[in-house]
Amino acid sequence: MAEAGVCEESGFSELIRFTLVGYCTGILAGFLLDAQGFKTSALGQLAVRTLSGEGESLFEGFFAIRKRLSGAKATMAEAYGWGKLFGMAVPWVVDLGSRLAGVDVYGIEGFYIPYFYALSDQIGGNVAGFLFLKRQENGLSRALRAYFRSSVMVASLLVLTLVPIGLLSARLLGFSPTTQVQTALETIAANLCWVPPLIGWLAERSETKQG
Repeated sequence: MAEAGVCEESGFSELIRFTLVGYCTGILAGFLLDAQGFKTSALGQLAVRTLSGEGESLFEGFFAIRKRLSGAKATMAEAYGWGKLFGMAVPWVVDLGSRLAGVDVYGIEGFYIPYFYALSDQIGGNVAGFLFLKRQENGLSRALRAYFRSSVMVASLLVLTLVPIGLLSARLLGFSPTTQVQTALETIAANLCWVPPLIGWLAERSETKQG
């Protein structure tokens, strides 16, 4: 039996492809902005971080909408897509608010900004996934047990807790995103949103082989 209905015909492999598209567009935007002399442009960084960290969320949102319009049975992947789409605006507020508050976005104190660009949609996906399980399991305690039995949800939780440690460590070691390409690469390194879908895809393949 697939993990809480996550793997069966879930479309996680499609979500992985969306992530790669986001990475590529983020790096391309970084190169173009640097070439035009906008290496430290705030709006440029916002655009590059959005593409690098959340570009896939747009495609995953389209995936969720397409699934809903097709009348297909609700899946964890669809819930994940909706959650990530709705979480996209959070980093814009965090970024702009931090700059207005005088935070050095290039220094150690600004390490959390790429985290929100890379993983606010992952937070939304994780919450949406849990709510999906809660509806499916008809109870909070059963939903929690299903959550921690799900390799997808556990992988998502680990990504959310370990990535900020890596970002802070990089800033402490002297890294500073003073070009748009560096901004894109930092955000891509933090954007491990592909890990939970990969776990789901591998589980899907394993379930298919066993069946």
